[in-house]
Amino acid sequence: MAINTFARKEIKFLLDMNQYKALMEVIPQYMHPDKYCVGGKEYGIYNIYYDTPDDFLIRESLAKPYYKEKIRLRSYYSPASPESLVFLEIKKKIGGIVTKRRVSMTLAESEEYFKTRQKPEIKKYITGQVFSELDVFLNTYPVVPKQYISYQREAFFGKDDNDFRLTFDRKITERRYDLGLDYESYGNFIIGADQRLMEVKVGHSIPEWLIAELSELQLYKTSFSKYGRAYENFIKENVTQQNRNIRISSNNKILMNRSV
Repeated sequence: MAINTFARKEIKFLLDMNQYKALMEVIPQYMHPDKYCVGGKEYGIYNIYYDTPDDFLIRESLAKPYYKEKIRLRSYYSPASPESLVFLEIKKKIGGIVTKRRVSMTLAESEEYFKTRQKPEIKKYITGQVFSELDVFLNTYPVVPKQYISYQREAFFGKDDNDFRLTFDRKITERRYDLGLDYESYGNFIIGADQRLMEVKVGHSIPEWLIAELSELQLYKTSFSKYGRAYENFIKENVTQQNRNIRISSNNKILMNRSV
């Protein structure tokens, strides 16, 4: 059972293709590709986000509190089989610092854990600690699967600082149905085909060379949550549908049926 934990800053930028191509000409001087991205390759990331029935966690997150947290199940294969390795992650943001702790198990084991809290065999103390944290979260919030998010990623790490990472995501796909990692990746795109979401992930400060490139390319940080953007699109669609229903009712002269 693998575990991963870290604390860092995550700064996001939305690039057009010209900005992306210009930056990619410079990156090889300062960074190595991730081992899964050698030769210009990408890898897929497939997620199920869990939330309360009334979407409390994402609504709270979009209000930009000092402290927020979320939980998701992640796979690097699509579709995943019952025996595929998946990662259950709890991610917190406290005053701009992101911490993530995760444990791995099979997809079948993750489903059993959500149903009964039965855990896979625990061999390390820290793994038990993360599961205890997950137990507290799940006992606090009655979560259910609410959002699917997938994307294709290029990733790089600094030649002089392995903790400095850049990632570029495209084909960010969302849906609020078929909420299982055992389904194929499909749904609605939430950024354009000519856009890339870049995340700068640093433990301390952004390197000077990247600051110079960001200034040269007129790139400015943005607040962008994949789950948040998908949820906002869902709300907009609902409002549009409600307005459409109101217009139809107005045309039929039936706006309200009130009994006193």
